[in-house]
Amino acid sequence: MSLVQELEVKDSAARADELVDNVGEKLVLNMGPSHPSTHGVLRIVLELDGEIITKADPDLGYLHRGDEKIAENMTWTQFIPYTDRLDYLAPLANNVAYACAVEKLMGYELPARAKTIRVICAELARVSAHLLGVGCYAMDCGAMTVFLYTFTEREKIYNLIESLTGARFTTSYTRIGGLARDLPEGWIENLQLFLDQLPEKVGEVDKLLTRSPIFVGRTKDIGIITKEEALNFGLSGPNLRGSGVSYDVRKNQPYLDYADYDFEVPVGSVGDCYDRYLVRMEELRQSIRILKQAIKKLPDGPIFVEDPKNILPKKAEVLSSMEELIQQFMIVTQGVDAPKGEVYFGAENPKGELGFYINSRGGGVPHRLKIRAPSFVNLSILPHLLPGHSVSDTVAILGSLDFVMGECDR
Repeated sequence: MSLVQELEVKDSAARADELVDNVGEKLVLNMGPSHPSTHGVLRIVLELDGEIITKADPDLGYLHRGDEKIAENMTWTQFIPYTDRLDYLAPLANNVAYACAVEKLMGYELPARAKTIRVICAELARVSAHLLGVGCYAMDCGAMTVFLYTFTEREKIYNLIESLTGARFTTSYTRIGGLARDLPEGWIENLQLFLDQLPEKVGEVDKLLTRSPIFVGRTKDIGIITKEEALNFGLSGPNLRGSGVSYDVRKNQPYLDYADYDFEVPVGSVGDCYDRYLVRMEELRQSIRILKQAIKKLPDGPIFVEDPKNILPKKAEVLSSMEELIQQFMIVTQGVDAPKGEVYFGAENPKGELGFYINSRGGGVPHRLKIRAPSFVNLSILPHLLPGHSVSDTVAILGSLDFVMGECDR
């Protein structure tokens, strides 16, 4: 063997040894399902090269309840309580989105007062969900104090929700064509008092977190989602806007009376975890702005559409008239008589676009109902996003996506 050949063999062997050293032995790690790091029953199978993720497979379905199939065996109204359990951090917003979808099928145009009250419900739910999202995210990254601030304010919102709906968590407040009940006496004044002091509390959270070296170090330039990636994976809500895409269903496809409100759509520039946090903080301020406008413009009038065939009569009339008694019996037992057809309605929920596709063959129950759960769609980017990051970055990335497994495993 010549000297040149010997050098080539040694060089080849050295390169092979270097390749083995670089690849090493991969470790498969089950992350979750556990609180708080994976925000519930999400399991991620991580393949690691040391501390660096080389592959990530999200494993869903631990909370599956079959809501879409359940809907096919219930009347339109009976399914409303099940929407509470989708994004269970914003049940009022879920109620509104589902009712709007069925009303689109029915061809209903809500009275002005009902529209404004629904906007108040949806924005109050957004504030509540973002407060918890930011607080839990801060705790994920080591900032416990922020969580205590946000949870205190969220508790005040639940007091308002309880006085409005009779429940703190499972609200079931909307009805097809209107609302379960009108606003109680003094409720608007209590909401105004809450909104007057909330900006100061949001400012305190801002001071504690936005320039915290530890929080910035955990989130800045971590989990970057480009504008193209966000669009390709179908992201929506703050996760989409954090990547620089100015799309908000309330602005781009207005529903209820959102077209009458003056508010901004915050967007990020980098698309990292920090940008997604900043977008949610600004959305808190914009929701407060919308709520204050809604209070000022809240009109008087009915809270139900005029459709005697499908709207329950007043209780006093049921107890005094046979016709109204029969009418109530028919609506309760057979459901709202919907026409044949198919519709899709998407609402801007705290986690993104919550959509309902309805296929009706007529009558009181849907033939098919499918739910576009924003958390489920947003999680689809994890196998693409996590590789190249460390295990500790995974907790920060998951917190920045702010998902809820209740609607993932619908």
